[in-house]
Order: sequence, then C-alpha cells, then structure tokens
Amino acid sequence: MALNVNRNVTDQFYRYKMPRLIAKVEGRGNGIKTVIVNMADVAKALDRPPTYPTKYFGCELGAQTQMDQKNDRFVVNGSHDAAKLQDMLDGFITKFVLCPGCDNPETNLVINSKAQTIGRRCIACGHQGPVDMRHRLTTFILKHPPDTDSSSTPSKKDKKSKGKKVKQQQNGDADRQSPTGASSPAPEEDNMVEAPSQQIQTGENDDDVEWSVDTSATAVAERMEALTDGAKGMTLTDDLEKTQGERVDLFYNYVKVKKDKGQLAGADKDILAEAERLEVKDKAALVLAELLFDKNMISQIKEYRLLFLRIVHDSKKAQKNLLGAFEILVGKMHSAELMPKVVHILKSLYDADLLEEDVIIGWAKKPSKKFVSKEVSQQIHEKASPFIKWLEEADEESSDEEEEDVEVVYSSQGGGQLKMESVPEKADSKQPQPDHGEEDDIDIDDI
Repeated sequence: MALNVNRNVTDQFYRYKMPRLIAKVEGRGNGIKTVIVNMADVAKALDRPPTYPTKYFGCELGAQTQMDQKNDRFVVNGSHDAAKLQDMLDGFITKFVLCPGCDNPETNLVINSKAQTIGRRCIACGHQGPVDMRHRLTTFILKHPPDTDSSSTPSKKDKKSKGKKVKQQQNGDADRQSPTGASSPAPEEDNMVEAPSQQIQTGENDDDVEWSVDTSATAVAERMEALTDGAKGMTLTDDLEKTQGERVDLFYNYVKVKKDKGQLAGADKDILAEAERLEVKDKAALVLAELLFDKNMISQIKEYRLLFLRIVHDSKKAQKNLLGAFEILVGKMHSAELMPKVVHILKSLYDADLLEEDVIIGWAKKPSKKFVSKEVSQQIHEKASPFIKWLEEADEESSDEEEEDVEVVYSSQGGGQLKMESVPEKADSKQPQPDHGEEDDIDIDDI
C-alpha cells in the first residue's frame, strides 16, 4: 500500500505518495545483511538518488552499505526490520526532501562544491535554505552530487539525441534571421492571441498563486463529504497503520452501526469484506458473538449462521476465537441462563458447521484462562463432557468403519511369526472361491 511521503499528513488525497519500504534479511552470523528490495522505487518517489537514503541508513545505524545501481541492489549490513527502516526513512525525508517552509517534497538539492555547502530549493513556494551540514550524509552528497550521480548520468544515446535537438534549434533560429541579420516577421497565426486573462488584467503574477494543497482537518473533511459512497470505499485510508486493537474497534463500530440501523440482513458479504480489509477476520467471530448473541444464543446461531460461516470457514483460528466467545457468553455475560445449556449450544454450533470436530476436541483437552478464569473454564468443560464423549465415540466408530479388513497370517519365514495382511476386495461375491487346499491362514479369534 502506498504511503504519504510526509507521513505526518493523514490526508487520503495527499498527492505525494511513495511505496512502502520492503526489506529482506539474508545470510547469517557475521555475514547477515538487509537487502532493501524496492529502494529504487522509493527513491524515485522522493526524487533523490537511491544511494542517498541507503547511505543515510548506514550513517544512522553505524553499518556498512553496499550499493549496486546497475542491478538495483542496495544492502545495509546487519539484520534490520522493515518498520524500523521505514521510520528511519522519515528522518531522511525531513532533513533532505521536505521544504522547511511549506512541507512540500518538491525540492531540489543545490550543491556548491567550492563552498562545500548543500542548499534546498522548493519548486512549490520558492523557499531556499541550507540543509543541516552536521549530518554525515552531507559528506557523501558533496562527493556524489545528484547531477553527477551514476544513477542520473545520461547515456550515450541521450547525449546524442540532446545534441541533435540543439543543432535543430540553432538551424531554426538561423532560418528566422533575414540576410541583414534582422529577425523575420512573426507569422499571422502568432498575432491571433486570445484576450488577456483576468490574471494579467489584474496584474497578478504566477509566483503569487498558491498551488499547495490544503491538508488541514477541515479541508480533508470537506473533500471526503463531497465524495459519493462508492468513491469513499475506494479511497486509501491509514486504517492498516493502526494497531490490531484499534482495527478490531473499527470493525466493532462498523457492525454495530449496521445492527442499530437494521441492515444486517443480506450484509454478510459486506461484513466479511470489511473484516478482510481491516485484516481482523480471525478476530471477527469475537466481535460478532458479542454483538449478536445473548441468552437466546441457540436460536440466534440459526439466525446468523451464514454470517458466521463466512468468517469461520476454513479458519481454525477463527473457530477457536468463536469458542472463546462462547466461553465469555456462558461464563461471564449470561452464566445463569447458558451454563445449563452448554451441551446444546456446542451441538448447535457443530450442527451449523461453525465448529469442526477436531477443533472442539482440541479445545476440550485443556481448560484455558485466555477468555475466562480457569475455574470457570473448568466448569464449562465439565458441562461439555457428555458432548465431547459423544464426539470421540462417533469419531472412533467412523474410523473403525473406514479401516481395511485385515487377517492374521502365519508365515513360515522368519521364525514362524504372525503378521497382519490386508484382504483385497472381492470383485464378485457370487463367484466361487478357488480351493487352495490346506491354508496357512489363522483366524484372529482362534488365537
């Protein structure tokens, strides 16, 4: 997901974006290193050579760097987390990219090799000023200015085309000159100029026009209000930047609003999409159970089955959280009404395909204090024991039915030992069985 170049700006419509930094740790021991996979793309969004932020990381971390621009490989020695490097990149952007006057990233670095200074000129507001020369990166920039940086050196083809354009321009200028050296009159089309704009008539200058985007909270709210509902859903948000707890709260509020407005019917796909967007699908069962279940839980399981099925299908983690929600409802919220109905509730969840057999049996093996106290969990497990026993017996019966028929065969080889052999299926029970005379087969019941 793209990030705002200035991450202090939370406006979704902020037009200066950069890709999220991707870091990959390679090697081990003394040879461990972190490869910044997309440094070239990040640097392009910042309009700086990729060597600058890479070297900045090396200066801040006190680590050596390796920069191979031909192969777009930028390495910082040591193991470093991508989130840590992303936060460190904010420091580089503040010191060497953003304009101190308007916080706009449309700036150029101006290198004065004689005075050994580095300036920053803003294209948006015209601000000019020096960067902090105390940082060690400035030494590297002075030795490798942007214009002479290998990443920005023009190729032979570029130089050739540039020289060709200069010659054509010179020839065109010469054609416009008269033999006496006076310039030829302009064509009639040049005289057909539109009426002066209001800006020229009022004496306004282009430099006086403010082109920056208002990123204040009021302006952001006004732009969001002007959008349609469909466009609001398509806009980028910073929700994924929040903690998991905050995203769970956002999902809770989303479902609660739908419930209060009576819009839950047929909204199961939308709710699933919101859970996936916020990356809280595994936790969604806890939220839904809290909002939709009460002392009438058994009947409500049938009512909201489709919604829960979308959340817990093929997700054992979501099913375990649903069992946790069941413990909270039975042990904390509606103990008097639901504790005697533990078996019936589990049976309803199982019959509705919301809980798989192995998940329930795994849950029953050991009481946990993750959702309720250990004493309450133990009590719920004791109440559920008849259902668990029924599940285990049913599982044993089904496994016995699926096993192949076996016979115990006496083998004269290897000291006359008994061994188990599977009996092949009979193609047709009506066909007479061949008589092999005396058989070595021994019936297991006769042993």
